[in-house]
Amino acid sequence: MDDTTSNSLAVALFSEILTNEQLIRSRLSRVLPKGMEISHFSVLNHLARLGDERSPAQLAKAFHVTRGAMTNTLSKLEWAGYIHIRPDWEDARRKMVSISPSGRQARDVAISAITPMVSELIQDLGEDRVRASLPVLRELRSKLER
Repeated sequence: MDDTTSNSLAVALFSEILTNEQLIRSRLSRVLPKGMEISHFSVLNHLARLGDERSPAQLAKAFHVTRGAMTNTLSKLEWAGYIHIRPDWEDARRKMVSISPSGRQARDVAISAITPMVSELIQDLGEDRVRASLPVLRELRSKLER
């Protein structure tokens, strides 16, 4: 493949990914429960799946955002009662974050709101095609994280 073809392919790939991201965020924002932002759902979902506490720094690293951005999101989630933030018993300078029962419930409500939209997309595209695309998307993410 020559440089021109390679560049065109790269531009097309990233153009599609960025456009898809914008469209997905727009659709998600419309179906999430009132007042819940995508960043809130993402953190609640992450904590629910882990089933364990994380420090704000660990969360910031997991989401590839600054500590300040994560602190802002965590403040909003704490204010809503969706998470608990406590001092780290081993290092008082650090804090630990866990999902609260109401946070788990809010996450479940959000999942219920999102599922029909995602299911419809998967049905329209075809389950086999979606399943086949996942390894490529995972590998792309893995290479971008390095």
